[in-house]
Amino acid sequence: MHRFVIAALALLSIGSVLHAETTPPNFVFIIADDCTFRDIGCYGGQAHTPNLDGLAEQGMRLTRCFQAAPMCSPTRHNIYTGLYPVHSGAYPNHTYANPGTKSIAHYLKPSGYRVALSGKTHIEPETVFPFEYSAVKRNPDMKVVDKLFADSAKNETPFCLLACSNEPHSPWNKGDASRYPADKVKLPPYLADTPVVRNNFSRYLAEITYFDDQVGQILGMLDKHKLADNTLVMVVSEQGNSFPFAKWTCYSSGLQSAMIVRWPGQVAPGTTSDAMVEYVDITPTFIDAAGLPALSQLDGKSFLPVLRGETDQHKTHTYGLMTTRGIIAGSDMFAIRTVRDDRYRLIWNLNHDDTFTNACTEADYFRSMEKAAAAGDSTAEDLVNKYQHRPEFELFDCEKDPLEMTNLADDPSYADHVKRLKSKLDEWMESQGDQGLKTERDAILHQVRYKDMTPDQAMKTYERTVKNRKNNPIK
Repeated sequence: MHRFVIAALALLSIGSVLHAETTPPNFVFIIADDCTFRDIGCYGGQAHTPNLDGLAEQGMRLTRCFQAAPMCSPTRHNIYTGLYPVHSGAYPNHTYANPGTKSIAHYLKPSGYRVALSGKTHIEPETVFPFEYSAVKRNPDMKVVDKLFADSAKNETPFCLLACSNEPHSPWNKGDASRYPADKVKLPPYLADTPVVRNNFSRYLAEITYFDDQVGQILGMLDKHKLADNTLVMVVSEQGNSFPFAKWTCYSSGLQSAMIVRWPGQVAPGTTSDAMVEYVDITPTFIDAAGLPALSQLDGKSFLPVLRGETDQHKTHTYGLMTTRGIIAGSDMFAIRTVRDDRYRLIWNLNHDDTFTNACTEADYFRSMEKAAAAGDSTAEDLVNKYQHRPEFELFDCEKDPLEMTNLADDPSYADHVKRLKSKLDEWMESQGDQGLKTERDAILHQVRYKDMTPDQAMKTYERTVKNRKNNPIK
């Protein structure tokens, strides 16, 4: 009898292993909104983020993850389609993907996955993104998430949940700012030290902690429904915050992202990786983890071997672009393109004679920097000028200068780096059909507000908008 019980338990154990190996994994992808990766606790930041820090201890923290466009809408299109922004057509902000484009829903649904998005969308059209949608004021609907997990556990149905927070996007009005007294916060050196900047930064940090709580709620629900062991959880921070030199720019504070991945039995706990990965690689990675064949039409490629600890290399170069045409308070045409290798970042400001503007330059914190500059603060004056007036090329040594504050492009000893990286950037742009200023000029034809107009109507409508803004500037 004793031998029978042991044999039965052995068979059950073998069955459990086989079940785990043959059951498709679930995916939970959690994305913040306008969060600079350096401000998260486990990335050395001031924000109190116990859930993110704990997740990093349970999985892998990637230190060199990058996205391709430092704005909300193109970022999300980039992630869900596995295509770079110009390739999909979704490269300005408030954009939409070209008709016929496919997303992760098209790739996972035929294999039985439920693909759901709860929270902020900022993607168009629904034919490209046929998700199960739910939201509570642009944040994940935790009741719907809980039901998705419960149904999936009961029916053994695999799922891919895209949980999209609206935090810490401005206005920073959530969380407990008293945890971060304005006079005690540490400002990055690319921000002028003014009371208005400090007050805003305090509230921004509080909202990162608020986002961290959302992460904790979702992780708790996975445990509640006993789904954690077969679920790949990935959390990213999106583009940088909306202070100067982050969002809307191609500096690392705009394009670099936190990425934390937990997958029990597949991703070793407490590990880090310096492999260079991009947001465009996320959909191919999920496809690979689901056991589905790779898709050659995608721009990204799976970094599953990195997650499994089989390699510490993935890409040799990462790319990015920024278009100001058509964005809120944006310069008419200030096209930016960038490439980064293992050590150096090259930025090409295609229309550098223009003044760089966006919603940031209309914000109270930037205005306070301008006032400080006018009052004789030389640091504020230098930073305001650097933000709004750029040379054609900028080159940074990301190893010695991780905040990318010292431009080396005009130093003759770095001329070979500029030439080499510019060649790689040209190759990438050509592969994407990116024609530089022409692509920038046509950006409004890829914005939802002009979607139903002819190109001529769109251009004339946009020109009237620009003219009205110049005649009636925001005060």
